Amino acid sequence: MARTQATDYEERREAILDKAAALFAKSGFLGTSVSDIALACKTSKSLLYHYYPSKDDVLYAVMQSHIDSLLEDVSGLRELSGSAKERLRILLKMFMKHYIGAANRQKVLLNELGNLPEDRKAIIVAKQRDVVDAVQSLLLLIHPELSQSAKQARAKTMLLFGMINWTMTWYNPTGGLSAEELVDMIVEMIVAG
Repeated sequence: MARTQATDYEERREAILDKAAALFAKSGFLGTSVSDIALACKTSKSLLYHYYPSKDDVLYAVMQSHIDSLLEDVSGLRELSGSAKERLRILLKMFMKHYIGAANRQKVLLNELGNLPEDRKAIIVAKQRDVVDAVQSLLLLIHPELSQSAKQARAKTMLLFGMINWTMTWYNPTGGLSAEELVDMIVEMIVAG
C-alpha cells in the first residue's frame, strides 16, 4: 500500500530546503552529506528520502525554488505600467527581497550550479537566462543605444547582476542603508550609464 502524504507535506519539504540551503551555503554541496541534512532537520535519513529521493534532488529544489521566485517577479513586471527606469527599480527591489530573505538559496544558486546533473543544470541556466533577458530588455529601453551592440548590452546587464547578486555577502540589513535605498543607488548608477 502506498504511503499517504502528510497534511503538512509541503511545509516539511520547504523546511528541508531551508536547512539544506543553509548547509550548502556554509559547507558546499560536496561538503554536506544527507546525514548532515537529516541531523539539521531533526529527522531520519529515510524520512528525508521520502521527501527528496537524493541529495541531488535537494540541491535542484533549492535552486529551482529560488530562480522560480525571480521568474515570478519578472512575470509580474508585465502587469506594471510606468517608465522602464521605474519598472527596473521595482523589479530590483523585488529581487533584493529574495536575495536578502533567501541569502542561503542565492549563495547556493551562485556557487553550486556545477554540482547539478547536466539536464537539471540546463533547466536552471535557461531560467537564469530568462531573468537576465527580462532585465536586459528594460536596460535597452533605458539606453536604446545599447541595441547597437549585443555584447555591450549583455555586459551592462551582467554588470548590473554583478552589483545585486553579491550583496548578500556584504550587505547588513540592520546597517544604515535600507535595501530600497541600495536599489535606488544601483538604478541611478545604471541609468547614468
